[in-house]
Amino acid sequence: MRIKVINPNTTLEMTAGIGDAARSVARPGTEIIDVSPDFGPTSIESYYDEYVAACGVLDEVRKGENEDIDAYVIACYGDPALHAAREMTEKPVIGIAEASFYTAAMLAARFSIVSVVPRVRTMLEELVHSYGMQDKVIAIRTTPLYVLDIEKDPVGSFDKLSDEVRRSVKEDDAEAVCLGCAGFAKFAEELEDELGVPVLDGVVCATKQAEVLVELGKKTSKRMTYRPPEKKRFTGMFAHFSTDGSADKKQAAAE
Repeated sequence: MRIKVINPNTTLEMTAGIGDAARSVARPGTEIIDVSPDFGPTSIESYYDEYVAACGVLDEVRKGENEDIDAYVIACYGDPALHAAREMTEKPVIGIAEASFYTAAMLAARFSIVSVVPRVRTMLEELVHSYGMQDKVIAIRTTPLYVLDIEKDPVGSFDKLSDEVRRSVKEDDAEAVCLGCAGFAKFAEELEDELGVPVLDGVVCATKQAEVLVELGKKTSKRMTYRPPEKKRFTGMFAHFSTDGSADKKQAAAE
């Protein structure tokens, strides 16, 4: 089984850490292909970042369809381009926020999310509602951390994250905690051991769910919503996103 884990930002050190997290739980025989797009932001902390990064995610899914990939994981907590990616492939596509929410909901009656800088709160609130989890998520807490701070100062980042996770358990009565950034993967186990409640990293959750769907032989429904995009030509810098085959023909002619 080959699972392509896509870090939507272009910071390769973070991509390597995400790949390590996925491999730590993958079964023998599961190959994790961890990648970043060739273009996009170095980190994702705003709508602008997320919308630009979405194009890079779709480009990696496009490539993956020629790489014998069995499933895809989108390793950013905003799940950028998740629905569009499902239109592009019949293979399972799992977002790490979605995966952590569903896992938490099976383990706890109420859970919280602890994420990065405060500006992402509204983005997370919208995400929670889009997955129908508003009755399960009792708190969304943020930290002063930017995504790249986690790589630059892991010790300091752990301290800031753990402060908010502890407060969520003690003050919000969270019965489980979802870590709202792929870069937090390395901290989940230590926090869970300390607090005695499930602390969920979305990369790990998504990797296991991808494995299960592949083993069950399940594919993305093409009945209506996630059927392939309508055939049309894209122009300019997006020419290679064309869905009418014109980009492939142009590339073949050039070769």
